[in-house]
Amino acid sequence: MNTALLEGKKPAHFDKHIIGNLLLDVASPEEVRDEPMQIGVRNEAGEIYRLIGAATLNSFMNAVEELFDLGLIDELQDTEEAKDGCDAIFSEP
Repeated sequence: MNTALLEGKKPAHFDKHIIGNLLLDVASPEEVRDEPMQIGVRNEAGEIYRLIGAATLNSFMNAVEELFDLGLIDELQDTEEAKDGCDAIFSEP
């Protein structure tokens, strides 16, 4: 899976846990957006600051499970529709 920090956005205080728990390759935001499935992560200000791109449903589901394990919630969990170009958007409860 690829990941990118979005320019001008402050990483969330829990970001180091994301990097520590998920096997992610750093890429440009454009490369991440080229992946078929996108996960956004919001910071304390409510801005999406990190994108995670998954090439397969299996890797997407693994990432989602790891983010839930970190205590984060997916605001798109109860919908099938993407939002802001993301299939899942995680933030603190």
